[in-house]
Amino acid sequence: MTAIRAYLDYNASAPLLASARDAMVAALDISANPSSVHAEGRAARRLIETARRDIASLVNARHEHVVFTSGATEAASTLLTSDWRMGRASVRMSRLYVSEADHPCLLNGGRFPATLVTRIGVDANGVIDLGALAAALATHDKAEGLPLVALHAANNETGVIQPIDRVAEIVKAAGGILVVDAVQAAGRIHIDMSAGYGDYLILSSHKIGGPKGVGAIIASSDLMMPKPLINGGGQEKGHRGGTENLAGIAGFGAAAREAVAGLKDIDSVRRRRDEVEAIVKSLVPDAEIFGTGATRLANTTFFAIAGIKAETAQIAFDLAGVALSAGSACSSGKVGPSHVLKAMGHGDGLGALRVSIGAATSAGEIALFRAALAGIASRRAGREQAA
Repeated sequence: MTAIRAYLDYNASAPLLASARDAMVAALDISANPSSVHAEGRAARRLIETARRDIASLVNARHEHVVFTSGATEAASTLLTSDWRMGRASVRMSRLYVSEADHPCLLNGGRFPATLVTRIGVDANGVIDLGALAAALATHDKAEGLPLVALHAANNETGVIQPIDRVAEIVKAAGGILVVDAVQAAGRIHIDMSAGYGDYLILSSHKIGGPKGVGAIIASSDLMMPKPLINGGGQEKGHRGGTENLAGIAGFGAAAREAVAGLKDIDSVRRRRDEVEAIVKSLVPDAEIFGTGATRLANTTFFAIAGIKAETAQIAFDLAGVALSAGSACSSGKVGPSHVLKAMGHGDGLGALRVSIGAATSAGEIALFRAALAGIASRRAGREQAA
């Protein structure tokens, strides 16, 4: 008999939706290359273009501005480059600006050398320092090239949402380009690219219930694009070479359709998240929940328990049947100090636990979380009494 488990790690990867699985299976029955001009090839192309429209609808963008990639990391590596094109003309981005709390795929600078990456600090809640960003861009020498700013829309660990509208105003005033990593935000907050929500957006399929191994770049216009990271046969209008992942893209599109509808249920997700936090505070009154002074995603809680290492607590939760993360799960399973918390001013980056849920998270899963945390709290109390 299979043991009952609770999956509370949606920010690492959301469970595959049934609709996405069905779309993938249907796509696998189409053996043709989407670039072929015969009837079978055209059928494959229709699947891709349908998905492209569905994904564009998720962020109110134009479908012809969606470029499919193998995932968000490839999308970031494509966009974070000094070498851009505007028609036949070259455009140079001479420096990259990121926040100290950004995801590693932005912090690592993509194709920029480390010497050309400037990190902007964040406040105690993890919100980017707008004054510091404006000051840094004010000193940027545009004679050498344009400034490129890359920022996550919502932090993958804390769920803190960045003021992208204000960041966009600062970047536009400085004559720069803004890349928004919307991996965690898409499907969890309303995003409208037509209203100036960044110049380029990064999305990931598996964060919204689609398959792994597919993502997208979405541009606000087709005026300017980065030099391709992968050259090939001219797929994706020459922006990303290689035969498209038909099954993955079909699943991505199906997940995007559900994500659009799911935005209406975000309040119920927030209530479940608030229930999780009430459990944490009731069982561990001295637990610290991070980012509560800022606007956060409705599905994310990031907390630390004094006297217990995050990796130790994560193992205890896992043994009790609860899957959650000790920080980000995007570093080959590594567990260690959080660079996000360090950026927020919490010592050298202590460990913390992340609970991230979705619309399908059940009352039974929350009950299992409560029981597991109660056991951890009881053992901690026992050790304190023994000491």
